[in-house]
Amino acid sequence: MVPEFVLTFILGTVFVNGKLYEIPNNFSLGVAISSYQSEGAWNVNGKGENIWDHLTHTRRNYSYDGSNGDIACDSYHKWKEDVQQLKYLGVDHYRFSISWSRILPSGFSNVINPDGIRYYNDLINELLKNGIKPLVTIFHWDLPQPLQDLGGLANLKVTQYVEDYSRILFQHFGDRVKWWITFNEPLSYCLYGYNGVVAPAILSSGVGSYLCGKTLLLSHGKIFRLYEREFRKEQEGKVGITVNIAWFMPKTNSEKDKEAVARANDFLFGWWMHPIFSKEGNYPKRMSDRIEYVSKAENFSESRLPPFTKEEIKLIRGSYDFFGFNYYLAQVIQDDLVTPYNPPSFDQDVGVVATTIPGVEETEHNWFPIYPQGMGDVLRYIHKLYKGVPIIITENGYPDSGQLSDPRRINYIQRHLIEVLKAKEEGVNVFGYTYWSFMDDYEWLYGYLQKFGLFNVDFNDPNRTRTPKASAEFFRLLTKYRVVPSDTIDC
Repeated sequence: MVPEFVLTFILGTVFVNGKLYEIPNNFSLGVAISSYQSEGAWNVNGKGENIWDHLTHTRRNYSYDGSNGDIACDSYHKWKEDVQQLKYLGVDHYRFSISWSRILPSGFSNVINPDGIRYYNDLINELLKNGIKPLVTIFHWDLPQPLQDLGGLANLKVTQYVEDYSRILFQHFGDRVKWWITFNEPLSYCLYGYNGVVAPAILSSGVGSYLCGKTLLLSHGKIFRLYEREFRKEQEGKVGITVNIAWFMPKTNSEKDKEAVARANDFLFGWWMHPIFSKEGNYPKRMSDRIEYVSKAENFSESRLPPFTKEEIKLIRGSYDFFGFNYYLAQVIQDDLVTPYNPPSFDQDVGVVATTIPGVEETEHNWFPIYPQGMGDVLRYIHKLYKGVPIIITENGYPDSGQLSDPRRINYIQRHLIEVLKAKEEGVNVFGYTYWSFMDDYEWLYGYLQKFGLFNVDFNDPNRTRTPKASAEFFRLLTKYRVVPSDTIDC
């Protein structure tokens, strides 16, 4: 225990005299990134085309800055340097995703790309050599384009292709990878992927989004049962899923707004959590009843939310060893139920209006509001609702323009991590925190405008030079001293 926590930055020395929140030795600290956002090498050494390659090449102005992930951070070539930066940070774990198209160029398991296997073997081995545990995401939004041509996750047959792909990952990497995340942010993928915002950028809100959701949940269940059946005994790893959640609060004390909060939680959060973590193992009743009612009013012959069979419920229910939680913001919710009308949409189904909490601080350029207390509130909510499920924070991050002096990011990490540790002290079963992101990367619709990284990446330099920001130094001291100061850090 450090009696007086001293933070030394390039800007000077700050003495912190307030309370120190201890980070237990069994609490894992890490950073995260994903394959498409960082690797580059989009068509190198046998890699196939994925939906982001296809979208950004066929719609050149898709992202706000007209960019794509063809080179990104060039982590495909700079992986060894990246591991040394991770070692410098002192992280316990590194969350990264595997590019399905780099392993299986066509999306199907009949042809395996040996270079993809080599690349991830090299990365995993180098991480372990440096004492860093790999936390691997199987699918982080970059579906192979040939599978999208067959309907993508709106096609239930894709569940079999997901299982085949996962088996190959377990066979080649499972002897060393002990933490697996099946899917990252299913809400973002199935909602925004089917209202035109992110790849595959299909306009089918309220229909395709729910088909995607069922395929994704069944795929998650298949991956988990596959691991249980064929790999757990020998490999002794753990499998979970990562869901993004906002903290919601009613705009007024009216019963309508309180009910709107409950409805928002069921649609945006319970859609994924309830089938996996609840005793019932199905969609939240509030969600399924609402969509059935609206579908009937819109003259559909059946609910647009595809039901689960008893066998499918059994497959999905209880398919977890842990829960990954991505947190960025909180919102005020107001009831907005209207008489159903065509065309159908997810927004009409949920029937709420979400706005920013009045008066809260916002990130640079007002990208989103900052509400650290919401992280602790969500953790308590999950712990109570799902009976103490083990939780790891798999993303939490602050975007700016990429400057090396980033005190607001330092303050953001400090305040959110304190809320996590407070919840842990109260008995919430949370065992780790992962900052997004390890370095500046390609941020989907925002291209290279939003910079979340602890390391600055010079995207104008062919070498993609990495430079640690002040926040990297702060994170390094967190991992070294394993305490978080409660005082506001002014550096």
